[in-house]
Amino acid sequence: MSTEDLRFTKEHEWVRIEGAKAVFGLSDYAQRELGDITFIELPPIGKQVAHFEAYSTVESVKAANDVYAPLSGEVIAVNSVLENAPEKINQSPYDEGWICRIRVADPGETADLMDAAQYEEYTQGLKS
Repeated sequence: MSTEDLRFTKEHEWVRIEGAKAVFGLSDYAQRELGDITFIELPPIGKQVAHFEAYSTVESVKAANDVYAPLSGEVIAVNSVLENAPEKINQSPYDEGWICRIRVADPGETADLMDAAQYEEYTQGLKS
């Protein structure tokens, strides 16, 4: 799947805007840095998430990490497949490994996110 329609955070989350809704996940860079993901705590449906605040936790063979919301809104769906197959985040971070879908509260928050080219440049700077 192309990343051209995605926006990214400096904490390595991605968001795909779908009208008044959005889908969240972890970037390919994040899943590579984490290593094999062994567990994810999915947010409950109905949870209000806030822009750049933790809404989930992932555990990998290396560490446990918070997952931050790229945008504010209400969780309207979660990828329940990840409960029994968290490795989907490693295998397909932009497709089968999505984490949750929200109803966007403030579309203006997208101004704080990077596009795919900016994110690629940002992650290149982290490798030095």
